[in-house]
Amino acid sequence: MRKLTLGLFIFLASAVYPSFAQSRYIVLKDSSGNEGEIFKGVIEKNDLVSDTSFHWYAESQRIYPRPDTAAVAAFKNNIDKISFIIFGGTWCEDTQFILPKFFRIQEAAAFPESRISLFGVDRNKTTTGNIAQAMNIINVPTIIVMKDGKELGRVVEYGKTGKWEKELTDIINK
Repeated sequence: MRKLTLGLFIFLASAVYPSFAQSRYIVLKDSSGNEGEIFKGVIEKNDLVSDTSFHWYAESQRIYPRPDTAAVAAFKNNIDKISFIIFGGTWCEDTQFILPKFFRIQEAAAFPESRISLFGVDRNKTTTGNIAQAMNIINVPTIIVMKDGKELGRVVEYGKTGKWEKELTDIINK
């Protein structure tokens, strides 16, 4: 029941929050000496695509021209049954590698962006509203598959086997 309530809260918060707030996210300068910005809060794919400091997004998609066919099929076959909650760091190399590929799969499957809630975290893995803490986020990216308000499973970073697409597909198809 707790996961159901928490899942419902997160989706409502991500849907309602933008209409009441000045901004869905805050932009922090990366104090580690790296170039770029850190987006913290509710973000969307277009925020990453349109921000010129995120040159990694287009490059990661370029090197992934053909998304995993099994993953695309899983997305398509469950288009009205599942949703995703994703936590990522715009500063994180793993997020920079995986997130554009996740969205390449989403695009190939014509999976609606409205069924994806994306949260940017800072280097401490926190986001606005303590949502990352409530969802027990330790590493990023974390892709959580939801069905009927319940967590089906999650893939953290490259997954347990290093084959994050396969692990994500297996979770979706269970």
